Amino acid sequence: MRRRYVKNSAQEATQFRARAAIGFIAVALALVGLSLWYFKLQVLEHTDYAKRSEANRVKQRPEVPARGLIYDRKGRVLADNVPAYRLDVVPGEAGDMDALVASLSKIIALTPDDIERFNDTRRVTRSFLPVTLRLRITDEEAARFAVDRWRYPGVELVPYLTRRYPYGDLFGHVIGYVGRVDKQDLEKLGEGTAAFSHTGKSGIERYYDEILRGEIGYEQIETNVDGRIIGSLGRIPAKPGVDLRLSIDADLQRAAIIAFGDLTGSAVVLDPRSGEVLAMVSLPTYDPNLFVNGISHANYRLLMDDPAKPLFNRNVLGGVAPGSTLKPLITLAGLDSGLRTPDDKVLSTGEFRIPGQKRGYRDSHGGGHGWTDARKAIGDSVNTYYYRLSLDMGIRKFDEYLSLYGFGAPTGIDLAGETSGILPSPEWKAKNAKKQGPWYAGDTIISSIGQGFWKATPLQLAQGTAALASDGLLRRPHLVSARRDDFDKPWTMVEQPAPRAISRSAAHLQVVRDGMIRTVHGPGGTARVISGGLPYHIAGKTGTAQVVSRRGNISINPRNLPMHLRHRALFTGYAPAEDPTIALAVVVEGGGYGASTAAPIARKILDAWLLGKMPEPDPAAMAAALATNPFANVVSGASTAPTTPAVTNAGAEPVTAKPVTAEPATAEPAP
Repeated sequence: MRRRYVKNSAQEATQFRARAAIGFIAVALALVGLSLWYFKLQVLEHTDYAKRSEANRVKQRPEVPARGLIYDRKGRVLADNVPAYRLDVVPGEAGDMDALVASLSKIIALTPDDIERFNDTRRVTRSFLPVTLRLRITDEEAARFAVDRWRYPGVELVPYLTRRYPYGDLFGHVIGYVGRVDKQDLEKLGEGTAAFSHTGKSGIERYYDEILRGEIGYEQIETNVDGRIIGSLGRIPAKPGVDLRLSIDADLQRAAIIAFGDLTGSAVVLDPRSGEVLAMVSLPTYDPNLFVNGISHANYRLLMDDPAKPLFNRNVLGGVAPGSTLKPLITLAGLDSGLRTPDDKVLSTGEFRIPGQKRGYRDSHGGGHGWTDARKAIGDSVNTYYYRLSLDMGIRKFDEYLSLYGFGAPTGIDLAGETSGILPSPEWKAKNAKKQGPWYAGDTIISSIGQGFWKATPLQLAQGTAALASDGLLRRPHLVSARRDDFDKPWTMVEQPAPRAISRSAAHLQVVRDGMIRTVHGPGGTARVISGGLPYHIAGKTGTAQVVSRRGNISINPRNLPMHLRHRALFTGYAPAEDPTIALAVVVEGGGYGASTAAPIARKILDAWLLGKMPEPDPAAMAAALATNPFANVVSGASTAPTTPAVTNAGAEPVTAKPVTAEPATAEPAP
């Protein structure tokens, strides 16, 4: 018999009320929680979310300022900004990229580097943002594109300012160049500078990059939810970069390059009265315009594979054994230390021996120079005088005086990466040349003629020579002489550190000067070859830095050696000797001897500054330079000056001395 269940309406009603109450409580709790969450968002965190909302709607678009201009001492523009066009593509509007690039290549020259860079950039860029396909579109290409503009939706010619170096490779190692900002640059520059597309990579452009690039401005723009621009709400103008005026003279710079011909080397020319750099060349050089918008792989490989290393700045990063160019300063050290008087004489027999040793250290003349005082030691470059002086002085006192003259430390010039060179010492040898044993007396002797472990930069040699020319005051070499913070503001001089005295004896300094005058104008002077027809007097010193030494008593003719093993030729000096306005150091790699190679180059540079006589370019040297350096354009002396007129108020005329005709009181008659 089946049991029948009777429906209990009262129980069901009770159960429903319980479930409804639970549901109501749950809904009520959810509403309370939601209300509290809304309260948190709308009241407690209102300010934060309002800012986020505004940031999504209003964005700041950076405005890149014009980079500061660079002038020479006469107001000629060495680095400027010129209007140009670039080709920008909006991928979201342009369609098939491969087809587009192929079609554009028919009217605009696109290199594989351009296409590769474009593809790499657009892969990490939102499709509605423009990506640059090519910079520096020529006028002819712009005209061809304008005719067919309607065929290319999403492609635009955009005007912008690009860096230009009107003098090309004339100032490659001085001005340097700007290049595209990379990841490392962004990390170095920090936040807020990502809008800069270019930054200084070398030379003045790098050292003064912070003030040259100016300050970024901003325009407030309103965008929709997709990030597209709706309108502009205002702007903060950008602050242009600071203009710089250099002490360098473009004419003297060109004269120095022409004077070298096809030789490799470097030269630094200073005003000894101020430390201003009048010219500074490192050869071979390069054209910085190649790097501004990205150098091609082929061109970069040509520069890197060149055995003469055109990208290497020999004045700042290099260094050579100074050879006999140190002798005037070592003479001053002997006089100031009290170990020598001007009239003390040493007998030069042609070979010097350390007591108790068999090895001989030779003079330049096989039979010797006879009795030699301080003046003759400099003028005739008598090694024996310095062998004996260095032994009497000892390496400690030797280093003390040579460091006072600026060796073993950077000069402080306003270029990045300057090397310190090497001032030989027992400590340096123990650290860097352990296999060669302890410090010997022979090391001291070799150091006294600028050989051995020595390494000095042309900048250090020029600085020391300028100190002798300026009453013993060692000044910091510098390139920038003045700055202008805006185009309508006056130029202000850039302050330099106070000079340091290297000697307190005017009489000792005059003895050294007399010896340097004898180098050029004396009967036994090592540089008398350049004295012919001089309407002024030069005080100088030749030097020869050996790359390979003699074998026993057998001399080696450097002209019989491969170029990389030939001696380096040097010359340091100043003029006019009685009232110096110019000092220089010339280094010729593989030049053989200072008297025959470096000294004539120096004479041409001095003539250009003091007499306005530009050296004549050698056609054979010009052809050789162009053959080895396809980027050369000033070695021949051809002008690469800009066609725009120079800014006449940007710099003062160079101070040049009148030719000196009076005979110096202590100089011997010229041969």
